[in-house]
Amino acid sequence: MTQARALRHELKDYEARQLLALRALRRDQRELGPSAAAPRLTLGERVADRVAATMGSWPFIVTQTVMLAIWIGLNITAFVQRWDPYPFILLNLALSFQAAYAAPFIMMSQNRRQDIDRQQAATDYRVNVKAELEVELLHEKLDHLRENEVLALTQAVERLTELLQEARTPARAKRGRSRAPG
Repeated sequence: MTQARALRHELKDYEARQLLALRALRRDQRELGPSAAAPRLTLGERVADRVAATMGSWPFIVTQTVMLAIWIGLNITAFVQRWDPYPFILLNLALSFQAAYAAPFIMMSQNRRQDIDRQQAATDYRVNVKAELEVELLHEKLDHLRENEVLALTQAVERLTELLQEARTPARAKRGRSRAPG
């Protein structure tokens, strides 16, 4: 029994307070619903997400590749009107312009996604702490139940031993009287 007490999981005061705070936070989140968890996006954030999603898609890559092939093909094969001859300086300028504007949009979208991931990691951490504390509480309850069960079994064994002793004592007394000369 003392060994069970030595192994017993007990929550410290700060752990118990943290568990209560996490339970209250979870209750509040359930009451607010899923719409409260999703923040409203500003116009810039929506544009950045849309640009990043568009530029990171296969349709955009295929479309841009086709347009570049047409541009180069027309400028190489067009005998009459070459608006951008071989070094393709105008095409290079257009692609540089596109990259110069696309990069900040993509970075803004990635930064926002990183903030969302950071918030999810913090939420996951809180959930893990709560789960750990809940498991410790379950261990404590199981240890308490086991101690009570062992105590009840020990008392039952002691009571049965007493009853067995009482049952043997009159039987011995009867045997002792029957052996005595008389």
